[in-house]
This record gives sequence, C-alpha cells and structure tokens, in this order.
Amino acid sequence: MDLGLENKVALVAGGSSGLGLAAARELALEGAHVAIGARDPDRLAAAERDLKEVARGRVHTTGVDITDGAAARRWVDEVAADFGALHIVLISGGGPPVGTASRFEPAEYRAAVDAVLLPAVELALAALPHLRAAGWGRLLFVASETASVPIAPLALSGVTRAAIVRFAQSLAAEVGRDGITVNVLAPGTTRTPPVERAAAKLAGDGDAEERLRAMGSHNALGRPARPEEFAAVAAFLAGERASYVTGGVHPVDGGAGVMGPELPHLTDVRKDTFT
Repeated sequence: MDLGLENKVALVAGGSSGLGLAAARELALEGAHVAIGARDPDRLAAAERDLKEVARGRVHTTGVDITDGAAARRWVDEVAADFGALHIVLISGGGPPVGTASRFEPAEYRAAVDAVLLPAVELALAALPHLRAAGWGRLLFVASETASVPIAPLALSGVTRAAIVRFAQSLAAEVGRDGITVNVLAPGTTRTPPVERAAAKLAGDGDAEERLRAMGSHNALGRPARPEEFAAVAAFLAGERASYVTGGVHPVDGGAGVMGPELPHLTDVRKDTFT
C-alpha cells in the first residue's frame, strides 16, 4: 500500500528511541524525509545510523529539549527552513511518575503538565504555520492508553494525556479545512527499551521476560506490542490514505480497552452461576 509519504517532511520529537524512533523508522521506510530531535546525544547518534540504513530520503538530527519552549520553536522553524516545507509532526516523549492520585502534591501535578502537556502544545502551535503554508499536514500526538481508559496507578499520565486529547480534538476542528488532520495515538504496553528496563527493575533477581509478559497480559492478545506494530498505525495516520481521519483517539493496545477490569472471583465460575 502506497501511503503517499514519498518526499513528505516529517518532524519527530522524541525520535531517538522507543515509540518515536519506531515511527521515524517507518516514515523513513515509506520515503519521507525525517528530522528527529531528542536530548541524549548518544541515542540520537545511534538513531541517526539506524534511520540512514533504511531511509530513501534525508535524515536530520538535532539535540533539543522540547520542554524548553524557545528551543523547541527554533527547532521546528529550522527544520522547515532546511527542508523547504513541513508536512508531518509526531510528538512523543517520556511519561510522568507512576502513582495514584493522592500520592502527589500539587507541585508534582504542575511538573507533569510542564513536562508532558505543554511541550506537545508548544510544538503543535509552532508547526501549525508551516503545515498551513504547505496546504497539507498531519499532527500526531503519542499519548498512552490512559488518554481514554482510567488506570488508577497512572494518575499523572491520565491527567496529562487526557488534556492532550482535548487540545488535539479542539485543534482538529479548527484546522481541518486547511488540509490538516490531528490525531492521538494511545499505545498500551509496548516492548521498548524503557519498558524492558522497567520489567527488569520489577523482576529484581527474577525473570524479566516473565515480568514483561505479565505487563502485557491484560489485553486481548495476551502480549506486549512490538514497536513496529505501533509504527505501522502511526505511518498510516501520517499518510494520504488517512485523509478523512481526524480528531480521533486511536488505541494501539491489543484490545486492552475492551477487556474490562480483572475479576479473579469470576475466572473459573460456571457460566450459569448467576442465572
């Protein structure tokens, strides 16, 4: 399937590892010119090598901290100037600390907003004039399953990702007639390096692979996603084929959202017990 991405210019924030890198790689495979930005110079250099192995277009890398608003805006403008246009912006980044709602102080909520929500808003607003100038644009926000499904131990993630959804949907209504679509990706547990590190930490001296399987077992498929499975959805939404898809929250969660809560007391109960 030709996604219509040949020679499109894509900017990927958080593109040096994890889901951002997976998406950048898929866009490069489809023929887009890809500019990635991230903070860690070693990961950025490794990502550049990875992308250049598969890219048919240009690859551009920049060391940038997207929580620095001025630096983020400057990066967007420089990419658009260097490539002569900007068509696709995918915004990925780290997540806030894990914990239930009452565990955190107001200052920690404020820090989560500053780290997760505001950089996404700032990058989108910086990119908007360039997408409008091109007359064709795709804005993709990488959130998490907490964008639409309440998960009690992930309170800060839910607060910030739900806010991204409302911003994206409002923006979609505003810019659709400019030829720009806006969508939110809501991945579940995906086998990325951060998730693998978390599994190893949780396992301690135990089996990290078993812990990873457990982390992905709450969905309909019973396993974590592979990064390329997430990236395939991102590339489709970034392409011409998805020209009528906007304002949506797109789960890439293996069906976790349809499984409902775990109810151990019903697991082995006969189907006629309550009839």
